[in-house]
Amino acid sequence: MKITIIGTGYVGLVSGTCFAEFGVTVTCVDKDKEKIGKLKKGIIPIFEPGLDELVKKNISEKRLYFDTDLEKSLKEADIIFIAVGTPSRRGDGHADLSYVFSAAKEIGKRLKKYAVIVNKSTVPIGTGKKVYEIIKKINPKLKFDVASNPEFLREGSAINDFMRPDRVVIGCDSDKAKNLLRELYRPLYLLETPIIFTKRETAELIKYAANSFLATKITFINEISDLCEKVGANVSDVSIGIGLDGRIGKKFLHPGPGYGGSCFPKDTLALVKTAQDKNSPLKLVEHVVQSNLNRKKMIYKRVLKMLSKLKKKNKVISILGLTFKPNTDDMRDSPSLNLVPSLIKNNCKLKLYDPEGMKEAKTYFKKYSNYIKWCNDSYEACEKSDALVILTEWNQFRALDLVKLKKILNHPIIIDLRNIYNPKELQELGFDYDSIGRPI
Repeated sequence: MKITIIGTGYVGLVSGTCFAEFGVTVTCVDKDKEKIGKLKKGIIPIFEPGLDELVKKNISEKRLYFDTDLEKSLKEADIIFIAVGTPSRRGDGHADLSYVFSAAKEIGKRLKKYAVIVNKSTVPIGTGKKVYEIIKKINPKLKFDVASNPEFLREGSAINDFMRPDRVVIGCDSDKAKNLLRELYRPLYLLETPIIFTKRETAELIKYAANSFLATKITFINEISDLCEKVGANVSDVSIGIGLDGRIGKKFLHPGPGYGGSCFPKDTLALVKTAQDKNSPLKLVEHVVQSNLNRKKMIYKRVLKMLSKLKKKNKVISILGLTFKPNTDDMRDSPSLNLVPSLIKNNCKLKLYDPEGMKEAKTYFKKYSNYIKWCNDSYEACEKSDALVILTEWNQFRALDLVKLKKILNHPIIIDLRNIYNPKELQELGFDYDSIGRPI
């Protein structure tokens, strides 16, 4: 079997590489010549643990190819995946489908034989139907099917999520398409992976519903943490107490500065807009979107409150972690995008460090360069700072030398926005320690 994947972003590159690892011949196509040139050499544009080795392996074993020529790659393709970006559209919050529709037009012009066109991108309900109409209008005699096969990849764990998924969801309307896609995913049948076949519209909704539910769990525990601070309860114990209920589950019950990344913010907003357009508003998800925005905007006040006891005008603050989560270089909708500018506007100078996100962060914070010092490690970032903020829970931040930290900080103040340290231990060491929803 041969497949073509249009788009070499996060989803396209991970999916193409993993399909190649299954033994399928894969060609990943992108218009960016420089990017394709680097990919042919095994140089990947994103950080994802284990992906670079897997790309190089499948290139050398001649199962994974990269090209800018879509027409050539379509000649023998049995399945064509559209894996392009669907960012929030400026102005109204709907998903921007221009890249998806552009890919559909290119397929319509160049495809000469039967194939299944699959939306791998996260798209609103009804997009598959529109893709079908676009291709049919351009090439009315062409025999083809359009399916939906949403991805459920977590950044930092994407390869394992693809190779050992909880489930595979496929929405299609013909037996021929179903049989081809079943054959493509046959290696997962051997692992007894549930493969769910639905209508296209159902598959499209499943992805949005799943992400919105997980975002709701995060927002719920964040709001519970606020209540814990008011009543003297411990949010960590609350999370354990409710997470042990099998109906609830323990995942996504960790309070923090608000969710970010490439999926949850845009997908929750897109679902809200779709529901409003259909006159079936999702009030719960609407609240989740607004609550998360408010949390990210206001988290800087927590830091300033801790610093208010210092009689010093121009304070220096260290921030460890800039990406929205560990094991990625993704800065999209990260809480740092709100925190850094807000602290600078409040006359703070910053010392920043992230294990993988420094390059991306420098582009986002370019206009604030006069107020930022970029550091090479955690301890350089903390040297002679008035306080430390832990913003992303990278593993290397979980076991810092606390005695050393106390010596090199101007003031022993730690604001732990991920609750990775024990409050009692930090207090006994003489730190002025603040975490989320946990009493000292």
